[in-house]
Amino acid sequence: KSEKREESATTQESDDVTRWGKMALLAYRDKHILSAQQLRKLSEHKYSCFSVSLLDPLLQPWWNWLVAQTPLWLAPNLITIVGLILNVVTTLILICYSPNGVEAPPRWTCLLCALGLFIYQSLDSIDGKQARRTNTSSPLGELFDHGCDSISTVFVALSACISCQLGHYPNWLFFQCFCAIALFYCAHWQTYVSGTMRFGRIDVTEAQFSIIAIHLVSAALGPEIWLTKIGIGSIQLWYGPAVTTIVCGLLSLTYVFSVIKAGGVGKNGSTVAGTSVLSPSIPLTLVVLPALMIAQKSPQNLFTEHASVYIMAFGMVAAKVTNKLVIAHMTKAEMEYLDWSLLGPSLLFLNQYFNCIVPEIWLLWFTLIWGTQDLLRYCAQVCLEICQHLRIDLFRIPYTPKGATPHPATASVSSQSNFGSSADKNGGSAHRKSKSKPH
Repeated sequence: KSEKREESATTQESDDVTRWGKMALLAYRDKHILSAQQLRKLSEHKYSCFSVSLLDPLLQPWWNWLVAQTPLWLAPNLITIVGLILNVVTTLILICYSPNGVEAPPRWTCLLCALGLFIYQSLDSIDGKQARRTNTSSPLGELFDHGCDSISTVFVALSACISCQLGHYPNWLFFQCFCAIALFYCAHWQTYVSGTMRFGRIDVTEAQFSIIAIHLVSAALGPEIWLTKIGIGSIQLWYGPAVTTIVCGLLSLTYVFSVIKAGGVGKNGSTVAGTSVLSPSIPLTLVVLPALMIAQKSPQNLFTEHASVYIMAFGMVAAKVTNKLVIAHMTKAEMEYLDWSLLGPSLLFLNQYFNCIVPEIWLLWFTLIWGTQDLLRYCAQVCLEICQHLRIDLFRIPYTPKGATPHPATASVSSQSNFGSSADKNGGSAHRKSKSKPH
């Protein structure tokens, strides 16, 4: 009896240590980002999507074949994150050879970027199909997909500009990159208002393959080809992609603001959260406007001299703000305007106001590092809270033997999600789609 009591006491102590160890390891979870009401709304969230994309139906056979070759043990979110990592790494390699978009990068780096983007696009297109194959669809999959796309948007736009040698025209480089970032945000803005993600005939898939084509041209003929002057008025070839971005961007914005002007699905034409349809404009303005002012007023030519670092730094801030908008939509909650990710831009702005008492490049690197860690920490915490609430794993599929009953947590989560319905009508993947802007 004494031995049993000692063994019981030892087991209890071990359980206590384990419990306190977990609490210490995840101490920041005590300060929950998502409230109980938000988590409840998230569980009730139903994905709504409408698409008339030109390329998506043509690519369905490729995506269907690819997902059929994917092992059933491979989690959908793992597929998404692998594609994002490949896309980011190939872009960083390109940036290393041409940090400002002025130096012509080696052709193989452009080819690598084209390959990285193609792999990312393909993997991003099958994660929803894989979720339905494995009966693991959940609201977390949609949110995780949006989060990865918000980061990818920054790197895809920057890589396209470097491939086109837009560093010779810094104002155009700034416009192209921030146009992509703003359009991505606006796509989720109209979703927050209308409750439905909409994709036009020329949308994200078409934009991605256009950028792949740009990289392939640079790989085949050299990046300098885009500076070649042709026709009357010595028009350079890079004008083509630039003008296309402007036209598609204006069409996309016209549609977005027509949806916003028509009013939301909430009470009295409000958003899904019952807030003003114009309220999401404030966080976007707090990112884009300081970025423009700091770049234009910098006495040390901060943007011109460090274009890639500048775009990535403000891109991480924009990605954080976009993720908060997505969460606000999925949880039907009001979006907060101020955020800790704005600390870096605020310091850069104040530093200029006080005649740059600190070297601007130091603060720019601080903005990049701070914004990146803040984004990753925020996303990690939100994913942990959702996984705990839904009783699911982020990167693992619970193993179910052939013919056995699915895991109860997985089954309950799947019953809360209708990701397959709207997408299957269009032959696409509802879990996959989360971008609706030309880069």
